[in-house]
Amino acid sequence: MSVHLHWFLPTGGDGRTLVDRHAYTDGGIRRDRITPVSGVRAPDIEYLAQIAKAAEQLGFEAVLTPTGTWCEDAWLTTVALTQVTERLKFLVAFRPGVISPVLAAQMAATYQRISRGRLLLNVVTGGDSTEQKRFGDHLGHDRRYSRTDEFLQIVRGVWGGRPFDFQGEHYQVEGGLTALPPDPLPQIFFGGSSAAAGPVAARNVDVYLTWGEPPEEVKQKIDWIRGLAEKEGRTVRFGIRLHTISRDSSKEAWATAGRLLDDLDPETVAAAQQALGKSESVGQQRMLALHGGSRDKLEISPNLWAGVGLVRGGAGTALVGSHAEVADRIEEYHSLGIEHFVLSGYPHREEAYWFGEGVRPELAARGLLDAGPAPLDGVPAANGRPASAPGGAPLLIAGGR
Repeated sequence: MSVHLHWFLPTGGDGRTLVDRHAYTDGGIRRDRITPVSGVRAPDIEYLAQIAKAAEQLGFEAVLTPTGTWCEDAWLTTVALTQVTERLKFLVAFRPGVISPVLAAQMAATYQRISRGRLLLNVVTGGDSTEQKRFGDHLGHDRRYSRTDEFLQIVRGVWGGRPFDFQGEHYQVEGGLTALPPDPLPQIFFGGSSAAAGPVAARNVDVYLTWGEPPEEVKQKIDWIRGLAEKEGRTVRFGIRLHTISRDSSKEAWATAGRLLDDLDPETVAAAQQALGKSESVGQQRMLALHGGSRDKLEISPNLWAGVGLVRGGAGTALVGSHAEVADRIEEYHSLGIEHFVLSGYPHREEAYWFGEGVRPELAARGLLDAGPAPLDGVPAANGRPASAPGGAPLLIAGGR
C-alpha cells in the first residue's frame, strides 16, 4: 500500500496569515469583529495555474478544490486548469444537495473526456445549515446524509450505461442514463464523523477522508468505517486532510508556527470560535475539542499542531517539524491504513515546494511512494531551499474548507 500525495488549490484566495479574508461573524458577511486582512492573493486563474503546475512538477497526484460560498466553482475552475497541466488530477468538491445526481454523473463523464481521465470527486454533504440555506437547501443534518446516500446510488447507477430507475425519499429517477459513461470511473472521496455519515461511506465511497486528529483517534475512525464496510461486503480505502509546515530543521518549522500565532489577536480567535462552535458538523466539533479555543498545549500529538483550528473551519491541524519528522508522522498514519494524504500549506505555491522538495524525497527513500511518474524537471533549489519559499514564510488558511 503506497502513499498517495495530494495538494490543495485555494480557490477562495491565499496569503500569509491564518486569518481568512472572509470573516466568521455572520458567515463572513460583516467585517466588524475581525482583524483586517492584508497580503491576500486573489484566486485568479493565473495564480491557481501556478499552484497547479507546481504541484504537478513536484509529483503530487492531485489537488483538492473546496466548495462553498467563498470560493470559485470547483468544476469550472479545474476543468480550465486541465488545459495547462499534463497529468495532475483534480479532486473536485461539490455538494450533492444543489445539483441533480444524473446531471452530476453526466458532468463527470464529460470532465473525464475533456481531461483524459483526471477527475476525482469529493462529496461534501455539508455541516452548516446557514451555508446550505444560501444554496436553497433546508434539510437537517441527518436528512442531508440520507440524501447523499441516494445521490451516490443514482450516480453509480446511471454510470452503468443503461437506463436506471430509482425511487427514494429524496429522488425519483426514471430511465436515468449517462449515454457515454466516464472512463475511468472517478474515485469518490467522502468525509463525515457523525453516526449518519458512517453508513453512507460504507455503502458508496471509494475513499473515506478524515481530518487530522491524533493517530489513536484516526485509528478508531478507520476501525469504525472498515467494520461498517465489511457488513456491506465492501472495502473502503482511507485518506487524511492535513496542513504542513515542513522546514530544514524542527526549530525553523516551529518558529514559523509561532509567527502565525503572533498574528492572531484575542478578538479574532473569539469571533472564530463563536462561529465555528455553531457548526452542526461532528467533525468540526472534534476539531474544536482538540484545542478548546486555548493557545496552550497546541501540540496535541508529536508534530501535530492544532493552532490552525483557532481561526479556521474544517481541517484545523498541521504537521510541523523537520522534513524527516513530518515524514515520520506520515509513515505513522500510513501504518494505520491511511493511503491518501491531502495536504496544504500557505501560501500554497511556496509551501508546496517546501514539502515536495523536503518531505517527498524522505518518503521515497523509505519506499512509501509507488514507482509512478517522478516529479517533472524544474529549476533546482538554492542551498536546499526553494527560491520562492524563504525561511519562516507565514501562511494563510482559508476558512470553512
